[in-house]
Amino acid sequence: MKNLGTVRIETERLILRRFNMSDAEDMYNNWANDDRVTKFLTWPAHSNVDISREVLRSWTNDYSNEKFYQWCIELKEINQAIGSISVIHLSEEVNYVEIGYCIGYNFWNKGITSEALKAIIKFFFNDVQVNRIEARHDTKNPKSGKVMEKCGLVYEGTRIQADKNNTGICDIALYGLINPC
Repeated sequence: MKNLGTVRIETERLILRRFNMSDAEDMYNNWANDDRVTKFLTWPAHSNVDISREVLRSWTNDYSNEKFYQWCIELKEINQAIGSISVIHLSEEVNYVEIGYCIGYNFWNKGITSEALKAIIKFFFNDVQVNRIEARHDTKNPKSGKVMEKCGLVYEGTRIQADKNNTGICDIALYGLINPC
């Protein structure tokens, strides 16, 4: 594994980049304040933009760590931050990363999350040289699983009452993909 940190990645419609403090308003307005977005996540919706600023302050401080991977999903068409995609667990011993993502409700069902995840998968396999990428979702949120499948991750099983999110204790579906190289 060759950790490179959060590097800029560009796709047809997106710029995946480091967050900066000027993203606070977009973060708050486009996804972080929305209970629909955070329903199946482990952090509650932000009640004000100051919470978004605190999160961004923490993230921007962590960018000096090459093992920290936290991308802003910026939609080129509107030049706004509309979501995030990140490594939520990294194991150098096993040579894998677990990816998590969220995107604003107004941007759901447009293929944006899949476009971001495909770019991240390519980066981790080709540049960081991980052996495995995995992701998981609450079984009550099957659309997240559809994103994973669309990007080539394979359903590996369900862990019963194995996680907790804003809905409480939940079952999680696990997906994985091994580096084809």
